[in-house]
Amino acid sequence: MTYHILVPDNMHANAVKVLKAAGDSITYAADGQITREALLAAVPDADALVIRSAHKIDAEVLHAAPKLKIIARAGVGVDNVDIPLATELGIVVVNTPDGNTISTAEHTFGLMLALARHIPQAHASMNAGKWDRKSFSGVELRGKTLGVVGFGRIGRAVAKRALAFEMTVVAHDPFLTTDLVADLGVKLVSLDELFHSSDFITLHALLTAENHEMINRESLARMKRGVRIIDAARGALINEADLAEALQSGQVAGAALDVYAEEPPKPDNPLLHLPNVVHTPHLAASTEDAQITVSVDAAKLVVDALLRDDVKNVVNPAVLDKRRK
Repeated sequence: MTYHILVPDNMHANAVKVLKAAGDSITYAADGQITREALLAAVPDADALVIRSAHKIDAEVLHAAPKLKIIARAGVGVDNVDIPLATELGIVVVNTPDGNTISTAEHTFGLMLALARHIPQAHASMNAGKWDRKSFSGVELRGKTLGVVGFGRIGRAVAKRALAFEMTVVAHDPFLTTDLVADLGVKLVSLDELFHSSDFITLHALLTAENHEMINRESLARMKRGVRIIDAARGALINEADLAEALQSGQVAGAALDVYAEEPPKPDNPLLHLPNVVHTPHLAASTEDAQITVSVDAAKLVVDALLRDDVKNVVNPAVLDKRRK
C-alpha cells in the first residue's frame, strides 16, 4: 500500500530526506508553505500531515480529509489542531516535544536577562546617539526567586539554568508531585504561593481552558509589586490588557514576551510600545538546530506510524482505540 504525506508548511530539507528514504510506500508533497486554499485542495488525498504552526487544522480541513490518519506537529504545541474533532474522526495527533527544548529554554533565559538589565532599551538609546547610564540600571538574577509555571521539559531546562545563576526556583505544575522535583533543587508550590513569592515569573504551560488568561488583573494583584514576567509559551495565557495596565501602574516592573494572543499582534495591542516590555516575534524555537530536529522527528513519526504501525508521542491517546485503518 502507498501512503501520501502532505507537508503544507516550510520544513527543513533533512525531513524531506526522511520521507524520500521511506521508498515506494510513501509519496509526499513538500513544496514549502502553501495557502489555506491550496491546503484544502490537497488534503483530500493525504494520509498524513506534517505541520508547524502556520496552518489551523480545524473542522473545515479535517472534514475535507477522509483518508487522513495522522497529524504530526513539528514542535510541542498543538493548539492549532482541533484535537477533539481529530479524536472523534479517528485521527492520531503526535508532536515532537524534545527537539526545541534547549532553544526555547535559552531564549527564555535571554529574555529574562534582557528584562533584568534593560539591554534592548539601552541598545536603542545608544543607536539614537545617547550615552545614558542612569536610566537603565537593572537588577541581578542572583538571589531572586524565579517562579516557573509549567514544569515540563522546557520549564525544567529553564530551572536548571536559573539555579546556575544562584536563583531560588519554585515551580507549579498540577501534574507533578513534590518528590519528582526535589532532586532538582526546586520547590513545588501552589500557584498562589508562586505568585506571592516570585521576583520573576516564566510561563511554560500548555494552553488549556483552565489556564486561559491565567495572568489577569486578579492574579497580577496577588504578585509582588515589581514582579517581572516572561512568556515564551502561549500568548493567550495572559490577558494582554490587564498586563498592560499593571505595567503602566508599576505593579509589574517589566515583561518579556515572545508570544501573543493574536500573531502577529495588531498595531493597537496594548503591550506594544510600552517602554518596560521586551518583544520578540515568536522566536523561541527558531534556531537552525531546533528546526532540523523537530522537522526530522515529525517526519520519522509519520513514516513509523504509517509503515510500521509504531505510534509515539500521541497527544490524543483516546484515539488509539478507533483510529482509521
